[in-house]
Amino acid sequence: PLKNRHPNASQESFEKGNRILEDNELLPFWVGLGKVGAAISKVINKEKDVDLESLFIYSRNNKVIVIEGWMAYYIGVILLNQEHPDISKSEHWILKALEADQRNGMKFRLGKDYALYSSLLSRKGAEQEAKMNLKKGIEILKECGAEGWVNKYEEELSSLS
Repeated sequence: PLKNRHPNASQESFEKGNRILEDNELLPFWVGLGKVGAAISKVINKEKDVDLESLFIYSRNNKVIVIEGWMAYYIGVILLNQEHPDISKSEHWILKALEADQRNGMKFRLGKDYALYSSLLSRKGAEQEAKMNLKKGIEILKECGAEGWVNKYEEELSSLS
């Protein structure tokens, strides 16, 4: 599960950013991503008023390929970290993120997708598949030069062994 070190700070930041974008009618696609990001903060803070249907609509209405997988990833995170996680719906959205980021060449996001999918597989008790997916994510993130994420996921991988 996710932890928020500064309760409400990330949610407030997302909401402030969304207000600025909406008030100035700037980059409407970022508003949708920001709304989904704010929902993650709510889930982390154990709030129960997350409107999943509106998040699905933001994703469905998105026309910008560079955030297609990112948005699906966020929704997968939300579904996986709710009080009563919906593992099958979360898996659907994580696989959707994997497919979109693979198709769109979003390597960094793809590495993060594999790591998230590994976490879901671990929850399902599929340890070997979880390790395999985490290794894929690590390799992709190495290619991206994302050493901080590589270190984090290598620690997670050693705890799966």
